[in-house]
Amino acid sequence: MPQSNSSASLLRFRAILGGALIALEERRSEINDLNVFPVADGDTGDNMVLTIEGCLAELDRLADESGERSLDEIGREEIVDLVARAALLSARGNSGVILSQLIRGAAEELISRPGVLVDPVLIALAMQRASERAYASVREPAEGTILTVMADMATAVTAELEGLEPMPADAPPQEQNARIADLLEVAVIAGEASVRRGPELLPVLKAAGVVDSGGYGVVVLFAGCVTALRGEQGLSIERHAAPARSSEPQHESSTFRFCTNFAVSASGAERLEDCDHYIALLEQLGDSVLVVGDQATLRVHVHTDEPEAATALFEVAGQVSRLDVADMSAQIADRDQRLTGEAPAHARCGTLAIVAGQGIADLYRSLGAHVLDGGETLNPSTYEILAGIHSVAADEVVVLPNSRNVFMAAQAAAEMSERVVWVAHSSEMQAGLAALVAARPDLSAAENVAELDKILEHVRSGSVARAARADREGRFDEGEAVGYVGDELIAWGEPAATLKLVIEALSPGTELLTVIAGDGAPIDAGGVEQLVAGEIELEHHEGGQPSRWWLLSAE
Repeated sequence: MPQSNSSASLLRFRAILGGALIALEERRSEINDLNVFPVADGDTGDNMVLTIEGCLAELDRLADESGERSLDEIGREEIVDLVARAALLSARGNSGVILSQLIRGAAEELISRPGVLVDPVLIALAMQRASERAYASVREPAEGTILTVMADMATAVTAELEGLEPMPADAPPQEQNARIADLLEVAVIAGEASVRRGPELLPVLKAAGVVDSGGYGVVVLFAGCVTALRGEQGLSIERHAAPARSSEPQHESSTFRFCTNFAVSASGAERLEDCDHYIALLEQLGDSVLVVGDQATLRVHVHTDEPEAATALFEVAGQVSRLDVADMSAQIADRDQRLTGEAPAHARCGTLAIVAGQGIADLYRSLGAHVLDGGETLNPSTYEILAGIHSVAADEVVVLPNSRNVFMAAQAAAEMSERVVWVAHSSEMQAGLAALVAARPDLSAAENVAELDKILEHVRSGSVARAARADREGRFDEGEAVGYVGDELIAWGEPAATLKLVIEALSPGTELLTVIAGDGAPIDAGGVEQLVAGEIELEHHEGGQPSRWWLLSAE
């Protein structure tokens, strides 16, 4: 039985989105590296891919759940409405949110014309509505970006319609595909020209020697659509490589740390306030604010130092979900590393270690971990840990909290994250470092945690610190050394004598003793070596940790 035009059009929609995703994935890293505006956080490609993946996942879910209903029975309106919502919920960052609004605008046009053949005229109208919707979503639109590129493409295809013959209502699918592909090729050509003009419109791009990543990404997306429609080699579009140097463009969020994204769903029959109401509140907490959606669902994006305050604004009005917090300073550093060839390859599983001290951070990095500075008290917030998880270049993440006080916050961050995240039972930095040697990027997070926890059970830890105050029992005075094995206080007094007692307590059965010197440690490496029995191998490192003169681990 031949397909109806409606059914063929809906199947074509799935194929076109698939082609867009393939094209974006192929140039994902290239798009990331071009990203300098509004922040050089290098994630535009990732954000655009996530948005399209969300749309495809929703289409596939609908297909699985439709049962006996055909695509005709489901209807174009239901499908494009679901896809627009999926794009909204999947969006991340400026680029993802704006792309979701392009999709929403196109969906609004398609829904408004039920039963009308999806032909070049409707495509042109949908592109025009998409451009208008995207512009309306941004408080202060910047020319030379994805907004300009989409507007130029919509103008080009509208002008192209003047010389086209109307498509017959009974045109076979092959002809429909060819006609739409030809029109979208016009859009791609216009988009490429617009991308090249971008640096003349936006000085930040010119200063960094790049074109706009979002504008380039949307051209790549449309080129992928053409490939899907033609079923052949895609359009040959120009590549744009970022200079292999660190760029520091001036951007609007230079003073804020966290790129915060989340969705808000209205509770029950309640309705959310209009977007402008929330935008005004969010602008008191940060900048680069985007709030899009409707009274049932909103997507929120803001650059801020207070992610928890941003989410708190919506907790009474509705349910906050799909929270994603990224540390933009870490993202900028990662982008610079990629451009200089220093960035690690994307892995199945990566590790986030919470540390204090530059030397310890370097030791963890040397073993392949991503590090999060926990400050002098080693006590980062849940949102800081969530941002750290987001910064790890891997599909799954293992967190080494390295403090009993951090474990619950790490667990909360793991539950918030949409990634697969496991938290290892590492209660001290030196123990986590000893266990980290067993981590493997090719294993899952669950498998890695099982291995790390197994090692942690056999690592004995100790430490020596300067007493912050006199002991109530009179054993030591403020400023004297205090020594621990695990959490048990076992020695106090002069630094050398105290350290020696801790070493002796850890020595039985020990083959390797690691000693990490902290900030202001009163004995140098040579002095420490004299305190260790000759049959034990000693590894001495400068950790720079602020709160302990020495951290020790025995294996």
